[in-house]
Amino acid sequence: MSDAATRTGADGRIRCSWAGESPDYVAYHDLEWGRPVTDDHRLFEKICLEGFQSGLSWLTILRKRENFRAAFAGFDPAVVAAFDHDDVERLVNDAGIIRHRGKITAAINNASRALETIEEFGSLAAYFWSWEPEPADPGVWTLPATTEESVALARDLKRRGWRFVGPTTAYAFMQAMGLVNDHHPQCHIRSEVDRLRADLERPRPR
Repeated sequence: MSDAATRTGADGRIRCSWAGESPDYVAYHDLEWGRPVTDDHRLFEKICLEGFQSGLSWLTILRKRENFRAAFAGFDPAVVAAFDHDDVERLVNDAGIIRHRGKITAAINNASRALETIEEFGSLAAYFWSWEPEPADPGVWTLPATTEESVALARDLKRRGWRFVGPTTAYAFMQAMGLVNDHHPQCHIRSEVDRLRADLERPRPR
């Protein structure tokens, strides 16, 4: 282990300590977390799953992610927005996902809000990437639970009628989708994510 914020895995590579040793969590850390995402379905999926995670561990959600994708039509907001009472009951009785009625109905509500956002901005990507903060000082690394930008994003989402998206959830979403690079400076993925972010053509509102 390099320090409290990192750990050296069985493969000899230094990673953020939160990745632990679970193979699926290590794969998520190495292949997904922090890599910039501009695909609307993936962005909608993540904002929904962050809501389902509330009060739970991300590993719990990660291990159920394929079940969620099947249950929520691949997180196509146009399809999910049309879910009705029967769909809610189907989801509440689906043992493969988190059977929380409030979170389920929030995801359906948020699909309608996503469609409104797409209509206004041209894409979810254009909306979410408009909240990208200025890069942090590379010499100062922190791992906050919330930031000024995540508080503002959560406030704006709430104003637009989104549910189960508070400041902590908003920042976890920003971290995962690459709006910030919060990999530890010693993490072997950090420089790769920096390159991906540098090469990214940011989506812009229409």
